Amino acid sequence: GFFQSYAVEVDIKDASNATCLYADWMMRFLITYESNNGDYKTTTLNLSSSVTHNGSVCGNDTQAALVAVQFGEGHSWSINITKNNETYRGDFITLTYNTNDTAVFPDAKRKGPVTVLVKDPLHPVQLNTVFVCHNSYFIETENTTQIFWNVTMQAFVQNGTVSKKESRCPADTPTSAPTVPPTIANVTTAFTTTLSPAPTTAPKPVENPDTGNYSLKSGNKTCFLATMGLQLNVSQEKPLLININPKTTVADGACGNTTATLKLNDGNSTLIGF
Repeated sequence: GFFQSYAVEVDIKDASNATCLYADWMMRFLITYESNNGDYKTTTLNLSSSVTHNGSVCGNDTQAALVAVQFGEGHSWSINITKNNETYRGDFITLTYNTNDTAVFPDAKRKGPVTVLVKDPLHPVQLNTVFVCHNSYFIETENTTQIFWNVTMQAFVQNGTVSKKESRCPADTPTSAPTVPPTIANVTTAFTTTLSPAPTTAPKPVENPDTGNYSLKSGNKTCFLATMGLQLNVSQEKPLLININPKTTVADGACGNTTATLKLNDGNSTLIGF
């Protein structure tokens, strides 16, 4: 059979209702998980037809921009984008998949959300330039493969208008053969059926991280609560996966009226902020 994956469009406005962050892309995920009988299987997680983008923010000179989407039964994906005087670039990509989704993980041994972080490997993009990548590219970790294509994205948009100047990804260079057949033009409503089914078995990956409970309080009331397993992928030249141990990790942060910031600290250094 084939898998459907829908396009997602995020158009964030600033206080003056001008576009400050724009992204339009398609993606799917291959995820290896342990089944109830101890076998390891690879499943495909696709975007659903209904996607929200709660938490996406424009960013500025001191705060990173954030593209955040939520879809399906408790799944989410985000990328924070930083800039300097000349360029902007993706920093960390965060994927949270929920093995309680029995349609995707029908026999998962472990239940609940799992969060995987990976450093964005793509090159910086000049300010006032839109990043474009029609062909597919992959970001791989030990247990997940993230696949992206038909990407158009610009952070820190100037004067509310997405730039006509493009910066292309390596996969779109003339020497790269297309890895995804062309889709119909109206990508905001179209879905593709281009990837074959994933294999049903895979080599045993590294162990999944333990699930931790992290909370923040405002006065005497809990204002933020997260239950998740967290795995960092900080691979550069060699793969390096770090499972976060909730027993030795302390949550800190702050709650606002519309946003909350969670910082996790292992006792020596801050690991990640949400």
